[in-house]
Amino acid sequence: MKRLIDGYFRMLGVLMVLCLAGMVVLVFGNVVLRYGLNSGITSSEEVSRWLFVWLVFLGAIVALRERQHLGVEILVRRLPVLGQKLCLVTSQLLMLATLWLFLSGSWEQTLINLHVEAPATGWSMAIVYIVGIVFSVSAGAIVLWDLYRVLSGRIRDEELIMVTESEEKAELDNLQRELESAERKQP
Repeated sequence: MKRLIDGYFRMLGVLMVLCLAGMVVLVFGNVVLRYGLNSGITSSEEVSRWLFVWLVFLGAIVALRERQHLGVEILVRRLPVLGQKLCLVTSQLLMLATLWLFLSGSWEQTLINLHVEAPATGWSMAIVYIVGIVFSVSAGAIVLWDLYRVLSGRIRDEELIMVTESEEKAELDNLQRELESAERKQP
């Protein structure tokens, strides 16, 4: 099961790279064509905007799994372990409720826009809204798993705070984890 989940997140990483590469090629190519040949790709702006939307949502899924979302942890960090668990359960339940609203809205928008053609490409506008479904389902699975771990007592105390105060602190924490992992591997 872990290999399947890791494979899914590797696939998300590849899709993110493809979205970014597609954006770069489309935007740079369009700039070169406009300034160099006085022409352009009509659908370039539309497709690159869609790729950016997909990139952001896929990146949010990966960041949620890796606990890289920024948040304010100063109050929660000062609470006892039971208080931290209660805050985590409350936040996970609120996230599930929000994800449900986002999923139902994305589903409705996908159905509404299924036969609506985009102005430049003529493709279905549902392409934009499908990523909301992918995000909601993926993020919901992550949140449900974390909620299960908290309620079953399988979560470590240092994992109770699932946000990072700053990007620098996140980088420092990752380096410390790597160091601890390397020390455990040595005999």
